[in-house]
Amino acid sequence: MKVLLINGSPHEKGTTYTALKKAADMLERLGIETEIFHVEKLETTCIDCRVCKKKGNNRCVFDDTVNRALEKAETADGFIFGTPVHYAAASGLMTAFMDRLFYAGNALFSQKPAAAVACARRAGTTATLDQMNKYMTINHMPVVSSQYWNMVHGSGAEDAARDEEGMQTMEVLARHMAWLLKCIEAGKKEGIRPPELGPIVRTNFIR
Repeated sequence: MKVLLINGSPHEKGTTYTALKKAADMLERLGIETEIFHVEKLETTCIDCRVCKKKGNNRCVFDDTVNRALEKAETADGFIFGTPVHYAAASGLMTAFMDRLFYAGNALFSQKPAAAVACARRAGTTATLDQMNKYMTINHMPVVSSQYWNMVHGSGAEDAARDEEGMQTMEVLARHMAWLLKCIEAGKKEGIRPPELGPIVRTNFIR
């Protein structure tokens, strides 16, 4: 079993990385393989060209860090998406990344456990988590919780490491993720499969 942790911060080894690394270390101790993937510069935001849907290959037409992440998502059993808080929301980089990632490769994430982690100096974390969780809940993903909302505070990596409650929250999140993944694996061995997903009915507000 493997969890892919995605770092949506412009700073590869900053606060967000520190939070994700704490979770990853606990997952490793619990026998779950991990990889931290850093989101690099994007070529573009989603332009709604819908080429990915026409091809149906779980890849974006713009071949950049989104496709590198989608390649890794193929072999991942769970996900933790981490972002710094910018103006009470996920970073612009992470928002653009998530838009393209989930639109092009939603089949790779469906029905796999996931969690969002928000890192801030002070505030805006709950609004950010609400934004991030929407990607998961629209895509049939069980959302993994902790003992508190999944947030870590600090102006930098050293501050984040001193946030004792935040660090413990990351460890508990990892424990819950490992537990859920092992439950799913045990269920599969007993013949329990995820519910079948029928065709989606899509309407708008005028018909």
